[in-house]
Amino acid sequence: MSYEQFIEEVNTYSRIQAIQSQLSWDQSVMMPPNGAKARAETLAWLSGRAHETITSKKMGELISNLEESLDDLNDDQKTNVLEIRRTYDKATKLPVEFIERLAKTRSKAMGIWAKARENNDFNMYAPILTELVELAREKVSYLGTEKTPYDTLLDDYEVGLTVDYLDPLFAKLKSGLIEVLNKILLAEKQEIVDLDMNFPIPKQESFCLKVSEQMGFDFDSGRMDISAHPFSISISTGDTRITTRYDEKDPFSCLYAVMHETGHGLYEQGLPDKFALTPRGTAISLGVHESQSRLWENQIGRTEEFWKFTLPIFKEEFPDFPKEIDAAQMNLIANQVEPSFIRVEADEVTYNLHIILRYEIEKQLFNGELEVNDLPKVWNSMFKEWFGLNVENDTKGVLQDIHWSMGAFGYFPTYTLGNLYAAQLFDKMKSEFGNVNQMIEGGNWLPILDWLRKNIHEKGRLHSPSDLIEKATGSQPSSEPFLNYINEKYSKIYNF
Repeated sequence: MSYEQFIEEVNTYSRIQAIQSQLSWDQSVMMPPNGAKARAETLAWLSGRAHETITSKKMGELISNLEESLDDLNDDQKTNVLEIRRTYDKATKLPVEFIERLAKTRSKAMGIWAKARENNDFNMYAPILTELVELAREKVSYLGTEKTPYDTLLDDYEVGLTVDYLDPLFAKLKSGLIEVLNKILLAEKQEIVDLDMNFPIPKQESFCLKVSEQMGFDFDSGRMDISAHPFSISISTGDTRITTRYDEKDPFSCLYAVMHETGHGLYEQGLPDKFALTPRGTAISLGVHESQSRLWENQIGRTEEFWKFTLPIFKEEFPDFPKEIDAAQMNLIANQVEPSFIRVEADEVTYNLHIILRYEIEKQLFNGELEVNDLPKVWNSMFKEWFGLNVENDTKGVLQDIHWSMGAFGYFPTYTLGNLYAAQLFDKMKSEFGNVNQMIEGGNWLPILDWLRKNIHEKGRLHSPSDLIEKATGSQPSSEPFLNYINEKYSKIYNF
């Protein structure tokens, strides 16, 4: 059996996943509500077929045969064999009946979550969420665990990630962020212009499309649509899609969602085409993926230099926008730090506290210390303690995120890893380019994208997440660059 035969089987598995992605995108963007039941069944059936393909006797034999002659393979080929071995070993422990049941439940849950969130009704959501938690626990029972059940779930999203690694990392990060937050809250209040006007959705869309194109997103190989929760998805080579949502009173919400999702989309568009439909041609991890979105959204988008370049374009779309508001004021508005309810709209200082809160709740959930029906009470209590805010309703609290309805337990920590990686990558970029801020102000963003293409995107899964960051920056991943970045940025804005 040859490497070519192995790749044929891998391609088949990847094509089924591409069909699933297409249907999942349609479900979130275009599908009529009454299609939910049939779609859930179709996605469940496809999950079963993908599972059968990756766990087949033929696949197992192909992997084993190639492992006997790994030294004869090049690095790209070795990556494909080792990554499929890892997927195969996990998948063979999960019964196909379980995979189909999980996919069906996820698909149903996403629709129920959307209605529950709209109606501010956690009780509507609790039964299906309980099913998803039980399915996650069942999955852990099949896969096994060395220390904590939660480690098994974390590993799905960031290879090798554990509670033992995250606990001290998050503790140090939380302490540093609270220190900065307290300085900001004690700082002299700034005069912030109130953007008290309507920003028509078509005009917001036009502006955001221009920014996305300026970042380098290829709309001949992608598109942008509306969804309840902004996301990005890669269907296949030449087909990467992003979504956003609009608020006529707040153009920043849409803009930064688009910059965030475009960052994800650029990663997908930058993966090497010649390795399409194989692990070597896919992103290494969600943490690295998040680093791409957060770097564009924050290190580039939430800067005065960004607004010096884009404000004239913004004012073309909104001619009634006050002429006296300059780039410095726009940057001030974009970087206001204030404890708030919604994670996706949180500022850079408080954002990771939102993530750590979810991390602590998920740990309790899978350590058997917390049940689903208690989630609103525990969420609200922790939020009050951490943010000093009383959660007004579950839509602004425990119902705000889509992730649990997707069964994505263990996903949230990758957002914070992405923030840490982004700061570290940007540090390295600054040392190589010199005045990156001047490049941003001049609209000369292509070298930034090219650097990311060369050091991150084109590598696919050639290296582990931590090795990839170390090779790109010269240092192991750490919270130090991020805390330095936060301190430097906000001490200038708030004069502390």
